Amino acid sequence: MPVRPRISFARQVLILQVGVVVVVAVLGYGLVAWMLDGRLRDQYGQRALTVARSVAADPQIAAAVADDDPGGLVQDRAERVRVRTGALFVVVTDNRGLRLSHPNPLELGRHVSTDPSDALAGREVVRVERGTLGLSARGKVPLYGQGGRILGEVSVGFDARAIDRELGHVLREMSLFVAGAVLLGVVASAAIGRRLKRQTLGLEPYELVELVHEREAVLHGVGEGVVAVDTAGRIAVCNDEASRLLGVAPERGAPAGGLVAQGALRDVLTGRRDAANLFVTAGERVLVVNRREVRRHRRDLGAVITLRDRTDLETLARELDSVSTLFDALRAQRHEYANRLHTLSGLLQLGHSEEAADYVGTLMEDAARRAPAPDNLPDPLSDPYLRAFLSAKSAVAAEKGVRLDIGAGSYVPGRVADPLDVTTVVGNLVDNAVEAARLGRRRPARVEVELLGDGPDLHATVTDSGDGLPDGLRDAVFDDGVSTRDAAAGRSRGLGLGLARRTARARGGDVTFVDAGTGGADGCGAVVVARLPGVLGAEAVR
Repeated sequence: MPVRPRISFARQVLILQVGVVVVVAVLGYGLVAWMLDGRLRDQYGQRALTVARSVAADPQIAAAVADDDPGGLVQDRAERVRVRTGALFVVVTDNRGLRLSHPNPLELGRHVSTDPSDALAGREVVRVERGTLGLSARGKVPLYGQGGRILGEVSVGFDARAIDRELGHVLREMSLFVAGAVLLGVVASAAIGRRLKRQTLGLEPYELVELVHEREAVLHGVGEGVVAVDTAGRIAVCNDEASRLLGVAPERGAPAGGLVAQGALRDVLTGRRDAANLFVTAGERVLVVNRREVRRHRRDLGAVITLRDRTDLETLARELDSVSTLFDALRAQRHEYANRLHTLSGLLQLGHSEEAADYVGTLMEDAARRAPAPDNLPDPLSDPYLRAFLSAKSAVAAEKGVRLDIGAGSYVPGRVADPLDVTTVVGNLVDNAVEAARLGRRRPARVEVELLGDGPDLHATVTDSGDGLPDGLRDAVFDDGVSTRDAAAGRSRGLGLGLARRTARARGGDVTFVDAGTGGADGCGAVVVARLPGVLGAEAVR
């Protein structure tokens, strides 16, 4: 089990973001200060160089230097320039580097404190140097006389403290901006942390990992199929059981409507139909489908569809229903036969032998009129499975008051190679026809089954004496949930015909109504035809 951290993930993110913002702000502040200091020093140096050039261009100063500064002209004019420009000093020297002007008169005639060789060599220089007046940004230019002869140099400097003062002023203003940026970053980081916590429902990353593992374990461990769709109708989750039941393995984000073909199940998946224990078919399977919309905090998150396989249970239920019907029939026949035996015993005890013989003959004629036994089925139905199957269906139909006849044109010389598909298709058609005949107005109620073998293919025609199909239901009756009977009689109504058609089409065959039952003079109701390719094997041995 993961160890719970002492600091929550949201707080860790907040601390990390605040730290990044502060580091970036400090680095940016330092970089700007460094660049601004260099820029200011360069600007002050260029300013000093410009002033020095203007002084060196003064012809009176050049003439005075050439005459070895008679009358202190150089000192006077240099000081005026210094005062007007705000420079720290304006120094003019001769070609030996001796000062002819300086803010401090005591320094006149002395050698300059910094190297004048570059300027005396004819090169302009911009430097930050320390002299007798302290650190300054200074510009040095050569002083030319007539004929281009270098007479000396002009050096102008601006106090470096002025640079520091201007830099400090700019940095103080920038500090307010940096502080505001840091504060904004902290507030934004806190807002991001709160949003992150809200979006993760207050869960920590290790808790989210546990939830994902638990979800995967639950989704792929349950016996039900689970399909989750988002609000746009795209698949968000489809577990292994759902993929098995639907026969597809969809990718995340695929349209939910593409999982199955047209039908009730597709309507449920796409949200066009609600489902609460709805019975549908998917291929040869009978499924129970439920759809639940998912909402949280008044927000629609999509829907969850659950699928339960009821194929085996539905088959067992039908078999149990058949057994129950046969059991009731046998119990009724037991009472009936007991009464008949009592009657026959009484006639014999009273000596009425002729009446007893006539009574036995009447019973035999009545038995012959009842549902045909296996031995009375048409001889062309040589397959023992078909004979037993039709015999059982005849008995069940007889108990419902419906006579089941085998058509005279029936001929199936081959053996049944796939009894499961034959049971699914022919059994559902016969059950549907028996129910239609039982509920119909025509009497006697009849169902006729005609089977014809064509090589490996089996053709079945089932005709009933019912009232036929309502208008518009000839094709719709094959859809899941569509039934002509009372829906309250069972929630799984409307599945048999659809299952029969899907089973036949899976083999390349089909099930169709060739006559919906118009109530003609022939007294026939609906006529349905089925074609089952490849269900018959080799011809039976006579």
